Amino acid sequence: MKSKWLAVILFLSLAVNVGVLATMGYHYYLTASTKTLAPCPVSPGDGHLYQSLGLSNLQLSKMEPLAQKFHGRLGELGAIMEEKKGILIDLLRKDGDPKEIENLRKEMAAIQDEIQKEVITHIVESKKILDSKQQQRFFDLMHQSVTRAKGP
Repeated sequence: MKSKWLAVILFLSLAVNVGVLATMGYHYYLTASTKTLAPCPVSPGDGHLYQSLGLSNLQLSKMEPLAQKFHGRLGELGAIMEEKKGILIDLLRKDGDPKEIENLRKEMAAIQDEIQKEVITHIVESKKILDSKQQQRFFDLMHQSVTRAKGP
């Protein structure tokens, strides 16, 4: 009789463990599958701003490579900036040389300036692909994005 109870308890324990593992796996799958690429910094949604402009196939064929190049470059600059931030934190933690800290700050400012130039260049190049109505919509959406980012 004791062995039957022991078997039942072991079976229930196994069932609970399998249920917990299955639930954890399911939640991991859900969160892993819903992660997307970083959204466009100009567009607040999950997609890119140009996707809501009703572009023709010809316009899309020009815009998509432009967007890929832009986002790739921003990714590179962002990674460099993150690396510099880590170095800065280490320097500040260790009471680093003020000249070294200032040089690093200047490097970070130059990277930020380059990011701003890339964004402006991308906007100018994107504008060339759009017709006048799409340009108006493009800048309206950008304006909304900027005012939303500022907050109330």
